[in-house]
Amino acid sequence: MDKICFKAGEKAPDFSLLDQNENEFKLSSHKGKRILLSFHPLAWTGVCNQQVMDLDNHFDDFESLNTVVLSISVDSIPTKKAWAESLGLSNTKLLSDFWPHGKIAKLYHLFREKQGTSERANIIINEKQIIEFIRIYEIPEIPDIDEILTILREMDEH
Repeated sequence: MDKICFKAGEKAPDFSLLDQNENEFKLSSHKGKRILLSFHPLAWTGVCNQQVMDLDNHFDDFESLNTVVLSISVDSIPTKKAWAESLGLSNTKLLSDFWPHGKIAKLYHLFREKQGTSERANIIINEKQIIEFIRIYEIPEIPDIDEILTILREMDEH
């Protein structure tokens, strides 16, 4: 996909969203931690299910790499909560970008106007809240969790 939201090296825009348990997440409150923003179009779809389950299944890996993992879509909080319960997710925060509809996807230039959803994308933000990595995937493509973990491990080496 040719659409570019931001470039590596740019400051990540701050935002605040509620997760599936109505807990607030504010990016600027997490300086000193890496952040993985994992955008997906909609809950309850096969590829999105796999994307978020991959994140949850690797929670310990992310934690050992000083990385907070966030899954973001335009679904409502009750939808996110029911989806998390149906998948048996235990660790991953599912952030609701429901209202104003797609505000954070728009802030990161990842909103698909025609579909009313976000792109499927992964963004790694470093401890100083600078964007280190961005990848936008084709909608039917499952993001490669090993690629993300490898990038985070390489960041640890530098």
